[in-house]
Parts: sequence; structure tokens; C-alpha cells
Amino acid sequence: MIDWNDAFLNGAYIDGAPDYLARWTTSATAFRAQHSDAALHQSYGPAPRNRFDLFRAPNAKGTVIFVHGGYWHQLDKSFWSHLAAGPLAHGWNVAFPEYTLAPDARITDITAEIATAITTIAGITNGPIRLTGHSAGGHLVSRMNSVTGGLAPAIQTRIKHTVSISGVHDLRPLVATEMNTILGLDELEAINESPALIAPLPDTSITFWVGAGERPEFLRQTRFITEAWSRRGVNATDHYAPNDHHFSVIEPLTDPNSPLTKELLK
Repeated sequence: MIDWNDAFLNGAYIDGAPDYLARWTTSATAFRAQHSDAALHQSYGPAPRNRFDLFRAPNAKGTVIFVHGGYWHQLDKSFWSHLAAGPLAHGWNVAFPEYTLAPDARITDITAEIATAITTIAGITNGPIRLTGHSAGGHLVSRMNSVTGGLAPAIQTRIKHTVSISGVHDLRPLVATEMNTILGLDELEAINESPALIAPLPDTSITFWVGAGERPEFLRQTRFITEAWSRRGVNATDHYAPNDHHFSVIEPLTDPNSPLTKELLK
């Protein structure tokens, strides 16, 4: 029998795992202090966590939207501000939405909130949009590229490329985890919210990026959706970042010249 709790347990297999959140908090706080002109805590809906931060670049080429992870029930936008550094250096706005967490929202509801957040951000920015997100955020940006993602065609056409980082794309195994006491997934919702089981939008361009040192389940999920969406005829590729694990894999977004930043903005 597969131990699905262990399959999705990242921190226990990463040296110094507790240090990452503290380091991210420090870096993100310092970044916001350096960008006092950022538009923080902007509303996109009525719920308390229907907010986003927007870091604007002069004469922006477009907008990157980063959706945070935390297995849909943890964390918020404040941990990730420093990840804007790479895209900002290339002249891109960067937005960080947050969303209502489980158990106060089902994953279906969170998907709808992210669609609303992207629509709102698109309405106050110009040019192309790039989506990226990590872990549960990787799931959510993949959902935005599916036929049931909830975005209007006018928004879909502005999303020129997506990088889904270490995403969960097949939610069915989560039904058998202790985490599901918080998520409340049933079999039908797990299927309907699994990007790997849903048709992508026809013009989707997406890279599924994962650390080569991640848990086997994350490697499987990445390969599964890449194959599934490639068979449906879209531009879907996978990349296994050498020496990276589930926490380190997003940090290259701080570097304007990293392969991850370049892939996102290509």
C-alpha cells in the first residue's frame, strides 16, 4: 500500500526545512521595504483574503502573477515578495494574490477566487500576462489554463506562457491523506479539480517545472500532466531542475538571469 501521507510530505525530507519560511519572511519583508511604491493589499473580492500585492515596473512589458502554495490551507502572499526581483529586473510587473484557505473554502472555491484575482489584475495592467505558482499555486495556475478554469476569453488570450512549479495536478491521492480532514475533497471534486484530468485550453503554452530532488509523487505528477496535455496537442513541456527540492526550486525567481526566470519570461 502507498502511504499517501508520506508521499506529499516535503519538509521531513529536506535538510533545514524549518529555516526556509524564516528566510523567506525576512527576504520578503526587506524587499517590500525597498519598494515602498508597491500597491499592497489591493482587493479583488469581498472575502478578507481576496487581496493582492502589485509591484510595478516602469513602462512594464507585461505582468507576472505568482500564486502561492501551502496545500491550499497555509501561508499567504507576504512570504514571497522577493520572488518579484527577477521579473522586475526585466521590466515586468509582478502581482501576488492570496485566497481563502481551506477549510473555509473548498478547492473549487479557491480556483474561482484565483480566476477573479487574475481578471482583476488584468484589468489594471496592460500587455501580456505570465502565470506562475508553486505547489498548490502550481495546481491553480495550471487550472487557469484548463477549459474549466473560469477565465474569460479576453483574459485567456493575454496569458502567453505559464510555469507551474512543483504543482499537484492529480488530486485523487489526496482523498486518502490526513490532510483531507482540512481540504474536504471527495472523489468527484478531486477529479474535477485535477488539471491532468481536464482538457487544456487549445492555445496553452506551459512548462511544468519541478526539482529533480523532489518527492517521487511530485515527479510523477509532473510527468503525468505533461504527457496528458501534450497528447491533447498543446505546447506542454517538463523540466527537472538539477539539485533542487520542493523548497529551493522557487528561489531562482529572485535572479534575473536564472533559467527559471528566463523560462517564465520567454
